[in-house]
This record gives sequence, structure tokens and C-alpha cells, in this order.
Amino acid sequence: MGLGAADITFLNGLDAAEWSIVSQWRAPRVVLGLIAGASLAVAGSGYQAVFRNPLADPYLLGAAAGAGLGATMIFVLAPSAPTWAVPVFAFTGAIAAVTIAGLGGKRRGTLGLILAGIAVSAFISALQTFLLVTNTPRIAEVYSWLIGRLSTAGWAEPLAVLIYVLPAVGLLVAMRRRMDLFHLDDAELHSLGINPDRTRLLVLGAATLATAAVVAAVGLIGFVGLIIPHASRRLVGGSYARIVPVSAAMGAVFLVLADTFARTAFAPAELPVGVVTALAGAPAFVYLLNKT
Repeated sequence: MGLGAADITFLNGLDAAEWSIVSQWRAPRVVLGLIAGASLAVAGSGYQAVFRNPLADPYLLGAAAGAGLGATMIFVLAPSAPTWAVPVFAFTGAIAAVTIAGLGGKRRGTLGLILAGIAVSAFISALQTFLLVTNTPRIAEVYSWLIGRLSTAGWAEPLAVLIYVLPAVGLLVAMRRRMDLFHLDDAELHSLGINPDRTRLLVLGAATLATAAVVAAVGLIGFVGLIIPHASRRLVGGSYARIVPVSAAMGAVFLVLADTFARTAFAPAELPVGVVTALAGAPAFVYLLNKT
């Protein structure tokens, strides 16, 4: 025997229309925010461990920009492509960008890595601009995606992202103790029975896949992967065995709170959540840069 509108109101204090809004719009948006925030924070932890650099994150190394370019190519050049093509192209672009940045800056230490990531991101941004300028009918749609948003049309978006981020984040969580060993040189890692190249590749690939999936779904939301692992490190110490799970929890909560502020601060107008995270993250990044 089904529940009527009166029964629903009795159970949760909402009428049928309000319950539909909560269950089919608000709840998926919150779940998407939790998934995206946790994934970006854990991915940032992985990048920082691999590059042994607290300033490494998906955005500084060009992964997010590469993922954005890959997704933009689908949106602009093949709008009728199947939905699975977006994260695939995003992942390909992210892998290419991180590889170029890593090769370009690995011999110059922290500053070289940051500058290489900035250069790669700038070049990718130029390519994106070219694609948009030459395909003006799609500019408004792609631009609203690029600046980051958590709007959903139901449960399809969070479920689609979860397919990719669940194995990626799961692998990073499983390998969190090995991340603590990346400060050793390769000879020491071999003596412990660990293949350093394969281990770093697994961590880097999982972090990049998580980043690409999130970017494909919600656009470019910056600074989560940089600031949250650093805050976790301040709270629980320098071991990635603790940093990774704490970053997942903090990143999830942070992005949901940022989205709530973006949605309500200037209601009925709504800020892109990427603007809110940038306003919070940019000063923190300057502080972190001066402390590192």
C-alpha cells in the first residue's frame, strides 16, 4: 500500500512538491558536492606525495586544465557524442598535461614544477579560447561549465561520477601508507620490495582519473586539492596514512559548504562554486607559498 501526499507530509513535514524538490534536486546536488570535494582533496594528496611537494595539486600541475580541454573538445566539436566520451577525453587531456608539466619541471625543483604547470595551463587555456571563439554558439554553455558548478538534473550526474572516482579514490586510500615512503630514494624503495616507478604511476594515474571525472561533471573548481591536504596535514601530522582519509572528509564538507554559500549568499542569484573556492583558496595559496 503506497504512501499518499498526506502520509509524506506526516512523515517528514514536507508536502509532495517540496519532498520532490529535496529528493530529486537538493539531495543529488549535495551528494555530487560530497563526491567532488572528497575526490579533489584525495587527488591533491596523491599529487603532493608523488612530487614530494606540498604545492602540487591538480590545478597547478595542469591536470584540471587538460581535463577541461578534453571535455571542451567534446562539448564543442562533438556535442552529440555519448556521455561516456566526456570523462575519457578529460582523462586523456589530464594525463597529457601532467606528463608535460612533470617532464618540464622535474629538474628545477618546486619552482620549476610550479612554473611548468602554469605554462602548460596557460597554453591549454589558449587552446580552449580558440575552440570557443571559433564555435561561438557554444560559448555560454561551455563557459558556465568551465567556472565550476554543482547543478544537477537528478541522480544521473553523481552516479556517473561515482563510477570513475570510486576505484580511483579507493586505490589512493589503499596506497596511502606507501605514499609515506615516497620521500625515500628509489634504491631504498627497491630494498623494501616496492617498485617506485610503478607505484608512482598508479598513484598519479588514480589521482588524474579522479580529477578528470570531477572536472567532466562539475567543471573547474580550484584550490580544493591544494588547501585541504595542507589543512589535514596541520591537523593530523605528516603521514599520508592519516592525511588521505581526513582530506576526503574535509574536502567533501568544504565543497558542500562552499556550494551552500554560493547558492544562498546572493539569492535569488547564484554564484558559481568555483568562484567561492577561488576566493577562499587564493589567499591560502599565497600564505602556503610564502611558508614553503
